[in-house]
Amino acid sequence: MQEIIKKTFGGLSTQYYIRQLFFGSLFAVLIFYVVITGGRSIQISMIALLAINTLLYPYSRFVYESIVNFVMGNNVFFLNAVLMIVAKIFTMMLCWGFAVFIAPVGLAYLYYHHSKTSS
Repeated sequence: MQEIIKKTFGGLSTQYYIRQLFFGSLFAVLIFYVVITGGRSIQISMIALLAINTLLYPYSRFVYESIVNFVMGNNVFFLNAVLMIVAKIFTMMLCWGFAVFIAPVGLAYLYYHHSKTSS
């Protein structure tokens, strides 16, 4: 069991995971702030969902970036910086919001990749 966890959840580099975890936690903090300042109490189920999405966000982002890298290749596009930042924030929100559904694909791939390279 420990080998499976190492090949899946330990499959990303520490630097990449912490960087993506930082950005994912910003969404959780923003939602938490909006709920609290709105005068509502936050439920345990909401805290659990925020935590799960935040912890799985790096894996869902890994899936998204892998797909984009496959489709786009090594091409470089020159676009308006504001438009690019808005698009990046939008894709980050989608990856964070659907992390529960997207991350298992990334975890399965990481397990497959690390199993193949270790044998």
